Amino acid sequence: MPEGDTIYRTVRALEKALGGRVVTGFETGFAKLASVNDDAPLVGRTVERVEARGKWCLIYFSGDLILLSHMLMSGSWHIYRTGERWKMPRIKMRVVVSVGASSHSAGEDAKRRFPSGRTTKEGKAVASSGASRDTEGFEAVLFNAQVAEFHTARSLERNTLVPKLGPDLLGEGFSAERGVAAMREYAARNPEAEVGVTLMNQRVLAGLGNVYKSEVAFAAGVNPFRRMSTVSAREMEKMVEVAERYMQANVKDGAGPRGEVGEGIVTYSGPRRTTGAMSRGDRVWVYGRQGQECRRCGTAIMMRKQGEQARSTYWCPVCQPWVAAEGQSTEEPVGRTTVVRRGKVGC
Repeated sequence: MPEGDTIYRTVRALEKALGGRVVTGFETGFAKLASVNDDAPLVGRTVERVEARGKWCLIYFSGDLILLSHMLMSGSWHIYRTGERWKMPRIKMRVVVSVGASSHSAGEDAKRRFPSGRTTKEGKAVASSGASRDTEGFEAVLFNAQVAEFHTARSLERNTLVPKLGPDLLGEGFSAERGVAAMREYAARNPEAEVGVTLMNQRVLAGLGNVYKSEVAFAAGVNPFRRMSTVSAREMEKMVEVAERYMQANVKDGAGPRGEVGEGIVTYSGPRRTTGAMSRGDRVWVYGRQGQECRRCGTAIMMRKQGEQARSTYWCPVCQPWVAAEGQSTEEPVGRTTVVRRGKVGC
């Protein structure tokens, strides 16, 4: 499930592979994108930059054209050398952006993009090694995404959800103060909103998804089903602090200040980690651990569906005590502690 950290790492890889290069080819399975390309072809444009805003990926082309994409539950960008075999079937392809060799000098390009002797991956993104890198082209392929649109700078601001996003937890200008202020303002307007739903609201904090929702609430000691009217200022501060720390930790797996390793396409692509443990079975506090012992107190972790989209929420009823709002029942929410496994249904 792509969350803000996934998109950040993807964008970092796309920028290194595509940034500053000229588009040599474009394909799409979306009729609206094809129509725009017919009227204003991408071939010949330069990829000016690639940005992440929350869970959105934006590729900026010269001539005021922006490709906006959202991964939802199963989308992903892959990067391949020109002519390299894709790791997913063509039927799942939604967009292909092909670029030629870099316009930089061979020495400058090799230094800026790929450190000597390194072959790396960003999820499914693959970069080649050796002196030929500066003369190679790349293909960025979007698979399984349901949202991909072309915009101008003006239409992006007027007709999309991007301008309405809250402070981006991985954005350059993010601060805990801004995040707390956004959460406090939302709570004042929506006192009955539940904590878990609020953490998932991209207009409050951009980038958090279902995994981080449960993990942040646990680390802050806040029951995810509490109403925002019951959350103290310190609890809001704690949730924002934890959210930023977890997100940063899952993109900073390199030596650079923003998580890059050298200047190549190198970035962490494994499971999210919030506990600090490296082993797969110990990487998170509560998410996906329904019925297992809490790592802190030993109580069975509960799971319950939450919100209009009925997303799974995990919590420890002891470490995250219930606080009832005024007029609300003092009986705390109860979730399942046993995992229901559904078998195949015959016809």
